[in-house]
Amino acid sequence: MNAFLSARSTNEAIPLIVWGGGTGALAAAVQAARLGVRTLLLTPGPWLGGMVSAAGVSAPDGHELSCWQTGLWGAFLREMAVVEPSGLDQNWVSCFGFHPSRAEQVLQGWVNDLPDLEWWSLVELKSLSRKADRLVSIEVEREGRCHQLHFNLLIDGSDLGDTLPFGEISHCWGWEAKETWNEPSAPSALRLENDPFFARQPVQSPTWVVMGQLDESRQPPAPNSSLPHPFKQATERFGFERTVTYGRLPGGLVMLNWPHNGNDWHHGLEGVCSTEVEIRNELAEAMQSHSLAFLDALQNNSNGWLKPGNVFPGSNPSLALMPYWREGRRLAGMKTVSETDLLPLTSGKSRGLLPLDKQGTCTSIAVGSYTNDHHYPGEDWPLAAKNCQWGGRWTGTPFCIPYGALLSSEVENLLMADKAFSVSHMANGATRLQPMIFNLGQAAGVAAALALGNNIAPADLNVADIQQTLLRDPLAPAAVVPIWDWPIWHPSWRSAQEAVLKDPDCLSQHGTIEFSNIQAQIGALPKADQAPINIHAREFRGSLRIQPDATYSLETSNESLPVITLEPAVNSWLESCHDHQNVCLLAVLNHWGPWLRVIRALA
Repeated sequence: MNAFLSARSTNEAIPLIVWGGGTGALAAAVQAARLGVRTLLLTPGPWLGGMVSAAGVSAPDGHELSCWQTGLWGAFLREMAVVEPSGLDQNWVSCFGFHPSRAEQVLQGWVNDLPDLEWWSLVELKSLSRKADRLVSIEVEREGRCHQLHFNLLIDGSDLGDTLPFGEISHCWGWEAKETWNEPSAPSALRLENDPFFARQPVQSPTWVVMGQLDESRQPPAPNSSLPHPFKQATERFGFERTVTYGRLPGGLVMLNWPHNGNDWHHGLEGVCSTEVEIRNELAEAMQSHSLAFLDALQNNSNGWLKPGNVFPGSNPSLALMPYWREGRRLAGMKTVSETDLLPLTSGKSRGLLPLDKQGTCTSIAVGSYTNDHHYPGEDWPLAAKNCQWGGRWTGTPFCIPYGALLSSEVENLLMADKAFSVSHMANGATRLQPMIFNLGQAAGVAAALALGNNIAPADLNVADIQQTLLRDPLAPAAVVPIWDWPIWHPSWRSAQEAVLKDPDCLSQHGTIEFSNIQAQIGALPKADQAPINIHAREFRGSLRIQPDATYSLETSNESLPVITLEPAVNSWLESCHDHQNVCLLAVLNHWGPWLRVIRALA
């Protein structure tokens, strides 16, 4: 009899239960089990990867720079680069594109390698028992049988904060007024009360991703191809070919997750978190039909270039197994992350605030980097700028997630591990992306392991212990503070992280370590010719052109190619170059960007 069966037959509590089908649930369960905690992972669907696999959002945004490719997110990227023989440079929305099923295989491999982790799929959450300030058991149905599972600690790794209503745990839903958190992009209380838009659109629009398959032996249709209502304007902004290849994946698979009159869904969103199964099912069916209609409209106008993709198990293999929920319930936590916590401290290359406690100690447990991006119908919502020009392209400025945002203000044995942590509606536009959620979940898994190992409540942990465990993880060391200069592969990376934790004042508003004595202790910065080799990279020679908008291109005898980089040292080198300088670059050619992603500057 295995440990889990024994626990259920003797009423012994399972140390850790992780609920949810989100990316954060997977990350939390894997990290806790790697630290020796007996863990049961429960997912409502047949796959466990959440956004990166089951929801089909396999061209992730954010955390693209090598300095942010840390933790389980970085480990995942490195494994995907091995299992995708054609590489991850596949589209123009992201620097990474991978097949959802291959992502799921990698993640299931992580789970299967861990003897302390058991995974139950196709589980329905029925109830959650609470006594005072503790959760004590969870009731689930699996394969027609109900199970009452007792636990010491629960992690919610769902996209929608599934456990919050079941445990009668305080949480938020929808918009907050500007007056609540003093967020520059939030509506006033008066407008929030009187404008019917906010009742119709309580949360960001979700998308049910659908996959297409390109016949790359054919040519794309003429640029003036038009689509029927309601997708008539979907291709007007970028043209038909660019719209379809926005999220191109290996093998000509295309991820259709298109916000501009595409398959974002804007109706009946009050039903997202309804307690009535019929309402939730009706919403799901409407979203699916809408996305399939979008794929059909594109296919009918593609001259045979596009057809449905064959990706997911089930009756319709082009349709993702779950929706891409951008927002749902949000925990009322010990600390709420608001828009003001995320905004850059200065212009250009910058960072958000470091969260400090009353003693001046940094409490950050994860780094985010995505720009603030909200999905609603109609005109784009005006948002305070949170990006900068870097490496020849626009990128989001980094920010921190404090540990208190994972903790309930009223339940002592609950941790949040996905986008339902304590965050404002406005800030959720930057915190909801897969890369950060990977590492947020990892931090929750570390906290759970340390709390259970010391027999204390998660809120009683010393945050420094969580930070050090993340930084020193042997398989997936994770950044906890946003430093632009040191990528994860550099030997001084951890020393730089620890220097900022020891003295937060040494980190400038630009995200660089300023004090010369501290710099000397850390060691030399990386050089432009030191980054790890990518097997898809080759040498490109030509004349470097520098544009007034701080973008770059390489001119050869045959063509001119835009130049970008994800490496801090290469970015510094580009900034030092002069126009028309002859250069030799080690780079990966992305045909669909199109751009050269420079890994090393050789001359």
